[in-house]
Amino acid sequence: MKLYSNEIVFRGHPDKVCDQISAAILDECLRQDKSSRCGIETLGGKGEIFITGEITSNAVLDVENIAKRVLKDIGYSADYKIINNIGKQSLDIALGTNDEVSGAGDQGMMFGYACADTKEYLPKAMVILQRLAKEYDKLVQKHEDFYADGKAQITGLYDDDFNLIKIKYFTISYNNAEKDRERTDAIIKKIAKDICDEYHVEIEEFLINPTGKFLIGGFEGDAGLTGRKIVVDAYQSFANVGGGCMNGKDPSKVDLSGAYIARQFAKEVLDKENLRWCEVQISYAIGLRRPLAIYIDSDKGNLEPSEDMYLRAEPKNIIDSLKMKEINYEKQAMFGHFYD
Repeated sequence: MKLYSNEIVFRGHPDKVCDQISAAILDECLRQDKSSRCGIETLGGKGEIFITGEITSNAVLDVENIAKRVLKDIGYSADYKIINNIGKQSLDIALGTNDEVSGAGDQGMMFGYACADTKEYLPKAMVILQRLAKEYDKLVQKHEDFYADGKAQITGLYDDDFNLIKIKYFTISYNNAEKDRERTDAIIKKIAKDICDEYHVEIEEFLINPTGKFLIGGFEGDAGLTGRKIVVDAYQSFANVGGGCMNGKDPSKVDLSGAYIARQFAKEVLDKENLRWCEVQISYAIGLRRPLAIYIDSDKGNLEPSEDMYLRAEPKNIIDSLKMKEINYEKQAMFGHFYD
């Protein structure tokens, strides 16, 4: 038996707010101009939201209104000074990533993972936390005593085959009005317990706001930054994670598209080979179409990638096959990119 932990942050966590603002700007660029090239970064702090990065697009953007709309949707005041520091993508990068060349928008390695634990092809504890985060978002929209910021963590007891036996500690830190903690704690515990009951998982102990109080949150309690929650965006520590953020980047950037096709490959190989789990690594060089390498690991050992995988993993082919210019990336930035 072993103890292992995984974590999610709620939609209103400052880092996740910044992810969503970056993604919302990307969505608007792609809505107006499918050829947009974007790498958008957002920093939030006390009373100010600073938006920087690079955009090359024919889209006409109102960055301030997009950012304030996201804040309102999450449940925050829009009374922030929005600073637009966005520039254009380097022409040097464009030499290898334009529509004629269609090379990878960056170098690096991306990982995809799938397992047979759930219908989502994801670990049970990960799915539980994603569902909790979605339900918490509904609470924020309905009840004034629940504020948007927060995070949750499961410390699970696993057997030697890494099956979740029970939850040893279910830690939930949620921003709230601190008016009637007994009532609000009971509400969030019930939500967590109901979700776990569906998966036949026992909770041994709750740790709710372990410091005792969580009144000051959001950008008043902490700064936020795009790309600081890459583990939450991917597999919550159950698998390796590439070094790049997926939020605010158009799909020519392989940090995004490479991660998506690696996940697709992992699911396909899992089914084909009747595996318990599968992890796929894909690596790229900036400006080149063909991946440098595809590596497949699983509970049955290493598996050989097919030549077809190399072809399908070229950036243009990923974008076309997965319809990556049609995805709502703001939605993907809310609770993790892989939850179905």
